[in-house]
Amino acid sequence: MQHHETQGHKMHVKFCGFTQLSDIQTAAQLGADAVGLVFYPPSPRAVTIAQAQTLSAAVPAFVSVVALVVNMPKDELINLASNVSFDIIQFHGDETPEQCQQLAGMVNKRWIKALRINTEQDSLDSVRAQINQFATAGASSILLDAYHQHKYGGTGARFDWSLIPHNSALPIVLAGGLDADNVAATLDLPIYGVDVSGGIEVDKGKKDAAKMRAFMKAVKRDRWQNATVTGAI
Repeated sequence: MQHHETQGHKMHVKFCGFTQLSDIQTAAQLGADAVGLVFYPPSPRAVTIAQAQTLSAAVPAFVSVVALVVNMPKDELINLASNVSFDIIQFHGDETPEQCQQLAGMVNKRWIKALRINTEQDSLDSVRAQINQFATAGASSILLDAYHQHKYGGTGARFDWSLIPHNSALPIVLAGGLDADNVAATLDLPIYGVDVSGGIEVDKGKKDAAKMRAFMKAVKRDRWQNATVTGAI
């Protein structure tokens, strides 16, 4: 039980898919641990390099800026890293462990990989095996999202959370259909963080301050509800 009591106090939060400067400022004020920018043109939340420069400049120190890319060619990634200040690459396409390692190494960035979990095909063992491959290639964390036949993430769909392995080789970030109402149910899962995009929006790429606040309140219970921390000095 001790594990579950402390779990909520350690959960990291990534808000993803920003396009508006004011939303970035709100996210930082609310204490988000990371903000994600989408560099995938088909996405309704995609930003240009010029937009990204403005948005990343507004992010305070100690909040990570994550660049989400989908099957981005080498020269494009080099151009992106040369022009935008970001901390971590999130590979959200079909990149293999070797490709991730190679691409991230070229721009000297830490990286995470999104795995799209297909409840009909994946098993605990297959998920764990995939995580092991990316761990060996040097990923900093793994992100688990719902599989959709025609989309790379951002579907707002959930997958079967019983497929989240315990004792993963990498810290796990959970994405897929999270919002302020259901995120409390994730606090007992064996995960390091949660990632939300649509669940904090009023429209694609436009965040809702009240939804962001409600989400943080549901996750960071120690900060918002003055919960007594056992063993506090």
